Amino acid sequence: MWTGGTPFLAEGRTNTAFFSVPEDAAKEEPADPRAAEILSRLKEAYPAATCTLDFKNPLQLLVATMLSAQCTDERVNKVTPRLFRRYPDARAFAEADCQELESLIRSTGFFHQKAKSIQESCRILVEKFGGEVPDSLEALVQLPGVGRKTANVVLGNAFGRNEGVVVDTHVGRLARRLGLTQETNPEKVEQDLMALFPRHQWTLLPHLLIQHGRAICTARAPRCDACFLRGFCVWKQQNDSESALKVSGK
Repeated sequence: MWTGGTPFLAEGRTNTAFFSVPEDAAKEEPADPRAAEILSRLKEAYPAATCTLDFKNPLQLLVATMLSAQCTDERVNKVTPRLFRRYPDARAFAEADCQELESLIRSTGFFHQKAKSIQESCRILVEKFGGEVPDSLEALVQLPGVGRKTANVVLGNAFGRNEGVVVDTHVGRLARRLGLTQETNPEKVEQDLMALFPRHQWTLLPHLLIQHGRAICTARAPRCDACFLRGFCVWKQQNDSESALKVSGK
């Protein structure tokens, strides 16, 4: 779900900006009819779109999301059952033998830094929050290895709080192709999406875009002929225009 986005080492220290919520964020549907139709078609095509990381509580989702940096959700979901049996709560993670923890998460990559961040974060949870994951953006982004993107994943999917839009490489790619943003910086992409879509859709929106990005609008070989959003795709229109110019020799 959150693979290929901002590198893990940078995510916890760069994505800590707090955005002002758009004035019309409480609206039921997107004010822009184009965005409304895109959202409607995505929801119709992917009615079961949801978080693809397996978790049973906020701590498990926090740890799984930290592990998912530069790693597939499928791989994380293979690692976490054993991991969560071994460390059932924040104190267990905080007091874990570092080498044992690293061995359990090794296959997710960057395991030295991930283990360090998980342990440091869990120590803070034990010391400051009674071992519980806080349900505020301000508190979450103070944890080592946790930036705005990770915090949004936890808040939206574990607590049902729509504080922002998760932007990974799938979301960013599709948002640009569909003309929902021209930005490449994830924070700026997020701000554009927050302005276009109602707040109660902020958690669902990236799940829909990610599923479409995996199924049809892939990075290297998008299946444009099968895409139900091709009429909205600025990227395809530009490519078609360039191809037509080449054919005409202009």
